[in-house]
Amino acid sequence: MSDNIIEIEIYGQRYKIRVKGEEDEKYISHLTSYVDQKMHEVAVKSKSADGLKIAVLAALNIADDFFSMQKRLDQLNEVIGLMESEIESLEEHLFKNGHTFKKVEDAY
Repeated sequence: MSDNIIEIEIYGQRYKIRVKGEEDEKYISHLTSYVDQKMHEVAVKSKSADGLKIAVLAALNIADDFFSMQKRLDQLNEVIGLMESEIESLEEHLFKNGHTFKKVEDAY
């Protein structure tokens, strides 16, 4: 597995980063754009010129995005679990009462 070094730019600063293996440079570009966008948003809102402060505040915003999405994913997984339980319960009820079903393609 070979390493590839690419150059990225975030908030006017250029960085060389090592990409392991076959990682997609397009994906790295997407990440770079996201971080750059967050830093520019923070800079406008905070009216600060301190790059370190902007980077830390952007990191907090990105962490908030991550944890908000994680919470939403957990909620969706909980809903899916409840739906699966309901489906299993309905299947048990239907099969216990001897219902039979034709395959969809057999019904036509």
